[in-house]
Amino acid sequence: MNAGPDHPIRPQEYAPPPPSVEEFKGALVRHLRADLLHGRRTATPRDWWAATCLAARDWAVVRFARTQRRNREANPRRVYYLSLEYLMGRLLVNNLINTDLYAIAEQALAELGQDLGHIAEREPDMGLGNGGLGRLAACFLDSLATLDYPAVGYGIFYEFGLFRQKFVDGRQVELPDAWLRYGNPWPVVRPEYSTEIHLYGELEPGGDPDPRARGSWRPGRSLIGVPWDIPIVGYGCETVNFLRLWESRASQEFDFATFDRGGYVEAVREKAESETVSKVLYPNDSTESGRELRLVQQYFFVACSLRDIARRHFRGGGSWDTLPEKAVVQLNDTHPAVAILELMRMLVDESRIPWDRAWDITRRTFAYTNHTLLPEALETWGVELFGRVLPRHLQIAEAINFEFLNGTVEAMWPGDDDRKRALSLFDEAHPKSLRMAHLSVLGSFSTNGVAAMHTRLLRSRLFPDFATLFPDRFNNKTNGITPRRWLRACNPGLSSLISGAIGDGWVRDLDRLRGLEPFADDPGFRAAFLQVKRDNKVALAHAVAERCGVEVDPDALFDVQIKRLHEYKRQHLNLLHILTLYRRLLDDPALDPQPRVFVFSAKAAPGYFLAKDIILAINLVAGAINRDPRIADRLKVAFIPDYNVGVAEKIIPAADLSEQISTAGKEASGTGNMKLALNGAVTIGTLDGANVEILEAVGGDQMFIFGKTVEEVEALWAAGYRSREVYERDPELRRAVDWLASGEFSPPGGGGGAAVAHSLLDGGDPFLVLADYRAYVDRQGEVDAAYRDRDRWARMGILNTARMGAFSSDRTIRQYAEEIWRLRPAAAHRPDGDAAASGGSLARELQ
Repeated sequence: MNAGPDHPIRPQEYAPPPPSVEEFKGALVRHLRADLLHGRRTATPRDWWAATCLAARDWAVVRFARTQRRNREANPRRVYYLSLEYLMGRLLVNNLINTDLYAIAEQALAELGQDLGHIAEREPDMGLGNGGLGRLAACFLDSLATLDYPAVGYGIFYEFGLFRQKFVDGRQVELPDAWLRYGNPWPVVRPEYSTEIHLYGELEPGGDPDPRARGSWRPGRSLIGVPWDIPIVGYGCETVNFLRLWESRASQEFDFATFDRGGYVEAVREKAESETVSKVLYPNDSTESGRELRLVQQYFFVACSLRDIARRHFRGGGSWDTLPEKAVVQLNDTHPAVAILELMRMLVDESRIPWDRAWDITRRTFAYTNHTLLPEALETWGVELFGRVLPRHLQIAEAINFEFLNGTVEAMWPGDDDRKRALSLFDEAHPKSLRMAHLSVLGSFSTNGVAAMHTRLLRSRLFPDFATLFPDRFNNKTNGITPRRWLRACNPGLSSLISGAIGDGWVRDLDRLRGLEPFADDPGFRAAFLQVKRDNKVALAHAVAERCGVEVDPDALFDVQIKRLHEYKRQHLNLLHILTLYRRLLDDPALDPQPRVFVFSAKAAPGYFLAKDIILAINLVAGAINRDPRIADRLKVAFIPDYNVGVAEKIIPAADLSEQISTAGKEASGTGNMKLALNGAVTIGTLDGANVEILEAVGGDQMFIFGKTVEEVEALWAAGYRSREVYERDPELRRAVDWLASGEFSPPGGGGGAAVAHSLLDGGDPFLVLADYRAYVDRQGEVDAAYRDRDRWARMGILNTARMGAFSSDRTIRQYAEEIWRLRPAAAHRPDGDAAASGGSLARELQ
């Protein structure tokens, strides 16, 4: 980019009016020649994709420069969003839509003999995220820019991302996700903002024994953080924010003296070790070295980010005391929680600010979003490891904890040691560990959940004592999704149908979808809605045939479960239903059920062996069903490998039924439920996460709710749940589990169906799969009947779409901005004469 966030901007760099088709064609040809060394005849589809990205960036980058100039002059309060992952997907189509260049680019390419849709498929998904946490962060960035809020995202510039998934004999195999192998036109390196951070080492002996005094830490290793910026283009506005991602490099790239002596490997050892930090998202933490790398990653990116925030703040004339007035740092889960300790260290050790004042500044700067109710998912760090990597930070955590327990907690509950153990930042069990969720709550002025039920359970189950101490800190911000990507871009057929009926204002104001409700009773609109759905299913059927080798009927019910593979999400409950249907068809060949295509896509963490066994079991069952001539097209199962945003964008528009079947009380929110419902899928689900609020919005007649509630789950465990008793009482369930455990779905080496069945029976069924089986199967029978009534099903789908306005990430971000961040849109900071503020066009401003 020519103008960065901290460089002045010249008047001629003001954003130009949208280009004409001829101008865009010229830009395409120019980039082909100048940047890619190709002419029109020799360019490959990838070259055309890169040239289109660069041409689109030409217009976006000037808006970017204007946005940063405006923020620099106004010096507004900003939000800094810290997240270990951002599941960005592909950017070309989204950025063309957001800059209103899509139709121009499409025509320009067509006149050059190219197809935009074909070219866009050449773009790799950015390997910067994994699941819902990262996709939420990406949606939030889109909404922040669209709503004109001053914001910067911070994360890590992963070279390989999570992993690329393939199946070998049904088993998940992890391969490197080399998304940067041939470069990418969107990220731009900003070496002038590189920063150095320190780790390891020791505390100097003889220092002040009071840990609250200025520390004397002698670090043992340094890393250089090199920032890469990705433009975040707002829709229907001039704002272009940026996502700043840190790449790790060695402080000493090359030891020439060692190399000259013949130590070729040793000469580059530091470089190799340092660059490992930003290689891979979520390294396998089943080993000690993997856990250590995760901790180093987390500290690396927050330390770089805090220095960048401080640099920008001081350049704007601020002081440490004014930091909480100008900056709010949002922690996206506990991965960035070490930032609380790092800011304290910067204040106390580097700036010599007294402890109490430093703690006040810190607590008023951070806000924390919790994303899990699973105790085992709440991040902790062994004290031995944490103290080895960050000795001074451990000392600071101990001092914070001492003051908290002997001050605040003791004053509230005098002499209550049990309460102190529950609230302590440290779990004293062997081995002693630092609780990052506790640190996040204590070190922030706000703690929010991500769905109404989740927030209620945060208060009552996860952090009850913290909620008693700090009741005003806890609040709810139900998650949302951006309609720009998750309807306008990924489902152009439905988007056009909607805009033809109610206009396109819904793209910025999703509540306008309510205007579709009368069309649910219009036979012509219902028919058009079903045709759009079928067209999307035909496209997905082609993808399934290409990627899975399975031919599926687009007139079948497409039953979809796409999400991270975890026991609590209960893909194995879905599998038991499939086995039940399979057995019924074998027992009664004359049975005429509604034909179904079950579509799965999910990745399991490399060290999560039972999750990988569930994948194997699904693939083995799929193979048996898909090859069985007795079943024909009545039942098909497809597990699409390598789930990512691009795969989701193909599946979601084609889904008829959305599987949201987690155990009640385990899912924080979920956003896949929102994406699928927005695209007209009907949900079958439990009263868990945001399903509860979706039910309130769309109505019980538009969903299929089943299963035990949170209260019933708690009562069942209190009474002593025994999964074998459920298994013995239900003959159909027993046959399905026994079949799963048989050698037919378990390879000779073990695992697969046998491992899954073992977890359900001998493993105690920790997520109540068997307890909810009968209610789930019976409800699925009602789904069959509803789907056969095509008018009824169309009406249900239309009403799901029409009533999803509350689940826009725009609504979520407005609530964060108004209720937590105290942030104003950038328009509020513009001078009265600014053309953009007064609604003047960019073309008029140039005149």
